[in-house]
Amino acid sequence: MLRHALRTFIRILFSLLTRLDVQGLENIPKHGPAILAANHVSIIDAPLVFMLLERSDATGLVADKYLKNPFLRWLVNRVRGIWINRESADFRALRVAVEYLEQGGLLGIAPEGTRSRTATLSPAKTGVAFLAEKAARSIGSPISIVPIAISGTDQAFHALARLRRARVQVRVGSSFTLPALEKEGRGEALQHNTDEVMSRIACMLPESYRGTYAGHPRVLELVASRFHS
Repeated sequence: MLRHALRTFIRILFSLLTRLDVQGLENIPKHGPAILAANHVSIIDAPLVFMLLERSDATGLVADKYLKNPFLRWLVNRVRGIWINRESADFRALRVAVEYLEQGGLLGIAPEGTRSRTATLSPAKTGVAFLAEKAARSIGSPISIVPIAISGTDQAFHALARLRRARVQVRVGSSFTLPALEKEGRGEALQHNTDEVMSRIACMLPESYRGTYAGHPRVLELVASRFHS
């Protein structure tokens, strides 16, 4: 009940304050475990993604710095958010996240670990690839990862100050899985899988948002394949 009311309220706000363009929602699995991996350029990204999700078992990893805010603490707990300490390797949070995926849940994560101060992609942490590997081994099958590219939210407050509505785009890509990690060369393989996640996000973003990954060979390959498809 609370989840539905929140989604409705947030949807009304976005319709009033932004010009929202969403494509690819059909790529989000309707059931079963999956990871949503999205770039993060504004504090309104999480509410935006939450608003778009129809599944009642969707949640996400949330920085524990927001525990200091009583309202946000209550709200995140009510939607079963998973608190994580982004300043360290928070294995407790990762364990809870794996358990959530084992139960068939939908889990949202920002691979970069925090909000980009430049609104462009910054080097990602290996958490998503690590989590996907752990969950896949536990469940016995690869975990679907759904890339989500968000642009325009970084301009929302500037536009509002000028009494304008910012153009916000959300692109949801096709789900994919990552190859299993072997013991030999594990670190390199983990980084390769992380780059694959970020490349899938980057290729759906406007070029000005691609940041660190703008010239990555995999991004260029994916952009070319989308252009010629």
